[in-house]
Amino acid sequence: MVEQSPPPDIEAALRKFQRELSSGVVALALLAVLSRAGEPMYGYQIAKTLERFGEGVLSGKQSALYPVLRNLEGAAFLASHVGPSDAGPPRRYYRITDAGRDALREWAAAWRATRDSVDTVLEGTP
Repeated sequence: MVEQSPPPDIEAALRKFQRELSSGVVALALLAVLSRAGEPMYGYQIAKTLERFGEGVLSGKQSALYPVLRNLEGAAFLASHVGPSDAGPPRRYYRITDAGRDALREWAAAWRATRDSVDTVLEGTP
């Protein structure tokens, strides 16, 4: 008698895949948003911008933004300052640095090359 393994949990695997995929993509998207901004932005503004332009793919990740913002600042890709808020406590505002713009160019090129390669491999799959 051959033991059968339980059926895979496709939903759990999808959630894990999306979580792993989004970790680097969020950093790239944050740099892109801040590179287009005419002025420094605070976390909630960044999250709303990602929701608007990300067609839902990057939405719902507001709590995940703050560690990524801190990591990008630690790498000198972002700079921040605390400023007053019209409603509530002071806010931390982020802006992209020159090093962040350089990283964005490199990461965007790597993203496009990866995306194109994966698209080629996936072509014709259901």
